[in-house]
Amino acid sequence: MTKSYILHELKDYALISIGVILYAMGVTVFMLPYSLTTGGVAGVASIVYYATGIEVQVTYIFINAALLIAAIKVLGLRFCLKTIYAVFFMTFVLWLLQRIVEVPDPNHPGEMMLQKFIGDESFMACVLGAILCGIGVAVCFENNGSTGGTDIIAAIVNKYKTMSLGSVIMACDVVIISSCYFIFHDWFRVIYGFVMLFICSTTIDYWMRRRHQSVQFMIFSRNPDAIADAIVKMHHGVTMLDGQGWFTHTDRKVIVSVVRRREQFMMQRMIKSIDPYAFVSMTDASGVWGEGFDQIKVTAKKKKEDKNKKNAVLVCVTNNTTKIDTAQTALGEYYDIRSLLQVGCDTRKEFYSVVLGQEPRKRVAFIKKFFGFDAFYLAKDGTATLVQGNYDQAEYDITQHESLEAMRKYLEEKKKEVRGK
Repeated sequence: MTKSYILHELKDYALISIGVILYAMGVTVFMLPYSLTTGGVAGVASIVYYATGIEVQVTYIFINAALLIAAIKVLGLRFCLKTIYAVFFMTFVLWLLQRIVEVPDPNHPGEMMLQKFIGDESFMACVLGAILCGIGVAVCFENNGSTGGTDIIAAIVNKYKTMSLGSVIMACDVVIISSCYFIFHDWFRVIYGFVMLFICSTTIDYWMRRRHQSVQFMIFSRNPDAIADAIVKMHHGVTMLDGQGWFTHTDRKVIVSVVRRREQFMMQRMIKSIDPYAFVSMTDASGVWGEGFDQIKVTAKKKKEDKNKKNAVLVCVTNNTTKIDTAQTALGEYYDIRSLLQVGCDTRKEFYSVVLGQEPRKRVAFIKKFFGFDAFYLAKDGTATLVQGNYDQAEYDITQHESLEAMRKYLEEKKKEVRGK
């Protein structure tokens, strides 16, 4: 394991701990003192607490332990490691926070009760508790963790059935919240439970989505080159479109760029400093996939449909159909061998023609840098130069192979390593 991998894992565990603390605060400070119920194992544990007085962490750890045993058998230990940590840490934090917030019960001398920090405002407790729980769960999800419970049930069901994770979790939560009626015989508490569930779900969605919010700029300027150069220096991509002002019938350049929402004010200041009279249109872009943003994700159903299809693209740095066919035959059906033209590298254009005059390592690196695909160059003597790696990394993994057969064996070994991790 590399140092960067260890640091990344430690960061995950630290942020999962913060998420667990926030969730536990929502349960202990706002839910339990006001006899509120939410979904998940925490909801089951709270119902048991209201009915029997058994503290929530006891029920919570026993239910999750049973679910984790089943999950390890079905999903594997690697999937469950961070969830196991979150469950045990949650158990400890729930116990600790109850000890911190409990006060003597004035109606029952010698007994303790959980303090109500906002008086008798049950609805406000419902809202605040749901927000804290939602943020806590979202922080755990963002860092590859989980608070256990219905998340585990959903993951197990999703492995064997086509039901979505959200449908399974929602079905479990509806049953759990509705069952609190048999404890209190009060429909208002059931309604509060569903309000908590709605606010918690909305908070999770908002928190998870906020990192992926982007904006698209369309800039109409008399000085497009300077603005485009400035955007590139900010490490963002730029596309220059040809346009025509219909009133003046003059040609204009339209600059298009997509940036994270947090960077929009920086972009606006930069545009104003170069061309105060630029016409700028900014629109929300809720889903952006590509370099510097998110990876395109395929749904479970689509993955199943594509299971037997070619699923690894390799670009052969040529437009020679004979070489393409030779490479396809040697590397097999698993790989989709594409030519330069098939990935948009038109070597008839000046910018792309430079690739043809470079030595093999620079040729494959050029394709990786500007098109993102793994690529290889097949020399006349049969040797192959292969490039692999993440799209946006500074340096790529370039290897030399004696033949296409040797490259195929190398790729097979790499696939086995990835599957074994």
